[in-house]
Amino acid sequence: MQKVGLLFGGCSGEHEVSIRSAQAIARGLASHPEKYTVIPHYIQKNGLWCDRAVAEQVLLSGQPLAVENIPASDLVASLAAITPVDVWFPALHGPNGEDGTIQGLLKLLQVPFVGSGVLAAAVGMDKIAMKTAFAQAGLPQVNYLAVGRSQVWSNPCVFSRLCDQIESQLGYPCFVKPANLGSSVGISKARDRRQLEASLDSAASYDRRIIVEAGVIAREVECAILGNDQPRASVIGEITYSSDFYDYETKYTEGLAGLVIPARLPEAIASQIQEMAIQAFRAIDCAGLARVDFFYIEATGEILVNEINTLPGFTSTSMYPMLWEHSGIPFSGLVDQLVQFALERG
Repeated sequence: MQKVGLLFGGCSGEHEVSIRSAQAIARGLASHPEKYTVIPHYIQKNGLWCDRAVAEQVLLSGQPLAVENIPASDLVASLAAITPVDVWFPALHGPNGEDGTIQGLLKLLQVPFVGSGVLAAAVGMDKIAMKTAFAQAGLPQVNYLAVGRSQVWSNPCVFSRLCDQIESQLGYPCFVKPANLGSSVGISKARDRRQLEASLDSAASYDRRIIVEAGVIAREVECAILGNDQPRASVIGEITYSSDFYDYETKYTEGLAGLVIPARLPEAIASQIQEMAIQAFRAIDCAGLARVDFFYIEATGEILVNEINTLPGFTSTSMYPMLWEHSGIPFSGLVDQLVQFALERG
């Protein structure tokens, strides 16, 4: 029987989402009592790794612990007390969870883990690095500009020239995003100069690297990838919503977003999206799982890669497990396959 270390919580704004993902994964693994024993490991918002009893309490309640900051020496002690496991299943989202940092630690522990390694996690998390890699692979994308916090929090002349450049090269509407946050955290839609200035200032408060993308009138579709060296693509799903754009509240509030699976697309378009999703997966050397998001401009038939998520959510409203459910792999089978892929890769 394999001991699966379920790792969740973490030092990011997606702490609560991580707990919800972990709850679902734990239920899925519990469907295989003859194969797996789940050993939860909860990381508090301050970085402290908790013992198994606390982790089980958080997993059961679904509520994060409210704690004060704890010195780094206690963190070192907590890492030394990690319960040995045969394979790790990270259910961490955002910075310190899917950006290569935890992957590096797990690599040092010399224990197999679910998902991509350091390179793919880091590149997939940083939207600027990701888009650079996709461009090199020949994948079409929306027009964008990379911006530094130093340009935003600078003197008025530098900031004004930056806004002029964005208006000239991208126009309105445009989307301003922190480069290294997931789950739509910190993203703003700018329709004029005043909103652009406010959006840049807000994004700079989250990250020193910012990306500004041109807005497009398109359908938002997603494809899930599963596997290592021979990855498979799921059916295509489409996100529908009535809000102005797919923000954090819309993404994680029941009833605010609709998922159409499979998306109503011409067969040739669906096949092309699947091929491009696998190409994106391989472009940054992913492993295990990923979800690739696209813009489909129906008027022209154009398909643009939006982004890749190397550790997609596993909550009740998450697209990744639902796409595989509609592709013939139920949730319990999905988590089983992911653990097996981790063990295969070693």
